[in-house]
Amino acid sequence: MDSASGVTPPGAGRPEAIRAIPVRHPGRWIAALVVAVGLGGLGYSMATTSTYHWDVVGQYLFSSRIVNGVYSTLELTAIAMAIGVVLGVVLAVLRLSTNPLLRGASWLYIWFFRGTPLLVQLLFWNFIAALYPVFVIGIPGGPAWWHVNANSLIPTFGAAILGLGLNEAAYMAEIVRAGILSVDAGQTEAAAALGMTRLQTMRRIVLPQAMRVIIPPTGNETISMLKNSSLVSVISYTELLYSAQLIIAQTFQQIPLLIVASIWYLAMTSVLTAGQYYLERYFARGSARELPPTPLQRMRQLFFTFHVPPPEPPLAAPPGAP
Repeated sequence: MDSASGVTPPGAGRPEAIRAIPVRHPGRWIAALVVAVGLGGLGYSMATTSTYHWDVVGQYLFSSRIVNGVYSTLELTAIAMAIGVVLGVVLAVLRLSTNPLLRGASWLYIWFFRGTPLLVQLLFWNFIAALYPVFVIGIPGGPAWWHVNANSLIPTFGAAILGLGLNEAAYMAEIVRAGILSVDAGQTEAAAALGMTRLQTMRRIVLPQAMRVIIPPTGNETISMLKNSSLVSVISYTELLYSAQLIIAQTFQQIPLLIVASIWYLAMTSVLTAGQYYLERYFARGSARELPPTPLQRMRQLFFTFHVPPPEPPLAAPPGAP
């Protein structure tokens, strides 16, 4: 303060600006170096080791038999997931029913299909004719109205679809049930107060809000279904892996053909992963203030955005300075 005028000069008494020093992370650089060296060594080994037979991989990567196997895998995945999702929603609604018989039947279905291995279920459906040679519809102990041979009704493709779809329904039922329970009970009570039926409430109020919880695990289940479809090779259905096995039996090139199958599985799961991301982003609208950036936006930020550090604030003038 100026003793003559009694006025405090500007800047007097202000603390000196803090100089922020960024925290160093040497461990991150060391870990990045170790990972880079490991990836480089793996890439060099894969490129120079002759036992990979990359020429054979390139020869069969787009072979007609492999491509047909890819189509069959996608077909199995789509149909089985459709059955699993639709039946899973029904089972989840029954599991939450107030009727003890419906609730118990849903629980028994989920308990059985989640408790037995998928491979065993596929084998059961494939050999269903040994258990029930003929399917009959009619009065028990009385006349039969309709009958059909089990092998004709459930061929290999049908056994694969039933095994994958019915097993998936048990898992989807629990996923949908968790999504329904995540919605606040006040939403259901408000819908009931407006005179909406339970089915209308479920279709228009509960399920749209539950999708944010249902979509991520459903995407994971779809990717798992794509890979689990390889199990149908044990019942001799010609999907991707079995197509590769047939070529292996002729050429004895096990490693190159397994690499071909792996490349196709990785390509298909990558597409499904991208689709899952956009679905999650779509259903996140309204629940987040800002949607996460898309992969294209991330690349744009990474390669075309240059961050200029903000200018340092000016130093405070020392007390008594003009």
